[in-house]
Amino acid sequence: MSRVPFAHASEAELARIFDFYQIVWQYEPRSFPIAWNEHGRPVEFFTPDFYLPEFDLYLELTVAKPIRNSRKNRKVRLLRSHHPRINVKLFTRRDIERVFSRSMKRAS
Repeated sequence: MSRVPFAHASEAELARIFDFYQIVWQYEPRSFPIAWNEHGRPVEFFTPDFYLPEFDLYLELTVAKPIRNSRKNRKVRLLRSHHPRINVKLFTRRDIERVFSRSMKRAS
């Protein structure tokens, strides 16, 4: 079991699910520049919550209400635009609820 200081309980729960299914994961391993100033220096970064090396996939979780997802959607869009080779998926509250409910069914 990992002792990572997660930013939200949903991240800790997803990490437990990854561990249960023996999915290798890294928590916030890399930040990507997504906006630059007039001198070409990065001024805004995006750090996805998880990286799954076996799948070469970054995951960003959001359990906020859908109306509040615009900030994360914007960052994911900018990441995809400026780093097209980076595979990133935004997991919404609905996605997380599905994963958690399926893992609970399998665990019982």
